[in-house]
Amino acid sequence: MLSKVAVAAIAAGVIPVAASAFEVDGIAARVGTETILKSDVSLEMSRLRAPKSDYAKVRNEMIDRKLILKAAGEAKMTMQDWVIESRIREIVEKAFDGDRNKLMETLAQQKVSYPEWQARMKEDMVVSAMRWSVVEKNAVATPSAMRKEFAENPDRYRVGANVTVSVILLKPADIEKREDVSAMIRTNDFAAAAKAFSSDSQAAEGGVWKNIVPSEVFKPEICEEISKMPRGTMSHWIEIDGWSFLVRKDSEDRGRLPTFLEAYDAIEANVKEAAAKAAYDAWLERLRAETYIKVY
Repeated sequence: MLSKVAVAAIAAGVIPVAASAFEVDGIAARVGTETILKSDVSLEMSRLRAPKSDYAKVRNEMIDRKLILKAAGEAKMTMQDWVIESRIREIVEKAFDGDRNKLMETLAQQKVSYPEWQARMKEDMVVSAMRWSVVEKNAVATPSAMRKEFAENPDRYRVGANVTVSVILLKPADIEKREDVSAMIRTNDFAAAAKAFSSDSQAAEGGVWKNIVPSEVFKPEICEEISKMPRGTMSHWIEIDGWSFLVRKDSEDRGRLPTFLEAYDAIEANVKEAAAKAAYDAWLERLRAETYIKVY
């Protein structure tokens, strides 16, 4: 799914990133009469700081982007120049301390011309506007859907819930140390292994993250594992983008379950988000069905 266009994301797109060693020759996909080259995908991955394993995901997002821009053209959606310039001023203010020269210097380092970047900005805004117009403004949270969401996912709305976990994180270059870590945990405590091997920011404290809300600290894969773990148990090795995580759940406070009315705003937001995602996926399926697409 294409992410929403935000100032931070757009600004990140102009920060130089070393290109990864992707194959850059040949065609990645055809979308109607347009072509996406492998070099296009490579550049987009560099812009997004995406790992090599995300090649197919990024390529598919670029296909979706082409489909949305095609739909915008057919709908005769336009973006006024003053709106684009206003967004650029906002980016310059927030990401470049209000100094447009810093933006120009960054673009020059990245070998991207200002007109090219401005055109990208316009496309981003058109994609965002189309998504809002077709999907998000029409997403509603019906009373029945909200009641169903609250009944099926009560733990999502608990107040004051937190956990204490201990984490060992191995960077990609240290993956072979997994066996050493496991051996040390069997003969010593988890904290000693964390201090000896972990690259986690809490390694010096024995890897302990105390009284945290996992979603505010860890990636979804880690949060999902923590949610399934009984207190006092340790996870298997979890690998994300080459990094290896070992997690132990030390304690858990399940907090208080609020009433439906107390959680109303959060329930409504989650139901609308789910409705928007379903509508977005259905919209893209329709666009794909109407357009010739070939992936190489």
